[in-house]
Amino acid sequence: CKKYLMQNNLSKVKVEIVLPNYNSEAYLSKTINSVINQTFKSWRLIIVDDNSNSETQKILKNFNNHPNINIIRLKKNKKAGFCRNLAIRNSKSDYIAFIDSDDIWDKEKLSKQLDFMIKNKYHFTYTNYIPFKNENGQNNLKEIKLEKFFNFDKFTKNTSIATSTMIIKRSLIANTKFTNTKICEDYFFKCQILKKANFAYCLSENLMKYRIRKNSLQSNKIRNLYWIWYINKNYNKMSFIKNLLSIFCISINSIKKYGFK
Repeated sequence: CKKYLMQNNLSKVKVEIVLPNYNSEAYLSKTINSVINQTFKSWRLIIVDDNSNSETQKILKNFNNHPNINIIRLKKNKKAGFCRNLAIRNSKSDYIAFIDSDDIWDKEKLSKQLDFMIKNKYHFTYTNYIPFKNENGQNNLKEIKLEKFFNFDKFTKNTSIATSTMIIKRSLIANTKFTNTKICEDYFFKCQILKKANFAYCLSENLMKYRIRKNSLQSNKIRNLYWIWYINKNYNKMSFIKNLLSIFCISINSIKKYGFK
């Protein structure tokens, strides 16, 4: 009965998935297949390839003819923010989901989360997730269990909403854009959406595996904090004291989540 109600709720729903990609040949197939294997089938995946290497192009070729996948290939490297903005401009569905090119979705991610949004009339949702470091499931860290909701103020002290868990109503996004900063381009985007929506709500289930890559830009905590400081100052227009408080709280919450690694 519960499953029937869920299917009924989702019968007319469509979602588009935004995937920016750059040189992720080692992980990309698993990520794309985690979308293809969703129990919810009314999706369209928009991959924006940021002028990747030939190994990545070979992987993408395997998905050229998939009816639900649209691959946009850029001739110059434009960074993840540009790629996400381009995909959103090319989207038409009522809902937009996001996935990074090395993360993996649970097969019921879309069906459960969309059902949760429609039943509760939520416009911005996210889920719990498990960070992991390698393919065989070893070095999995503990599940990141998020708070029931975030508003703008809470989010600028605890940036735990993972981009690959988000689904947002397209009408809420409207003309909101990702910044084209070197990293943390999704931070200001979330801040803007939260200012418009007031709240984002958590579906308290682990529906995503978040890959921690050893040499990724995001793995350098000091660099990360610098960019959040920069975005708070130049985009969120925070005072020095508010910015300091934001950075301090984010640091503490990061240690709670991941330890000192």
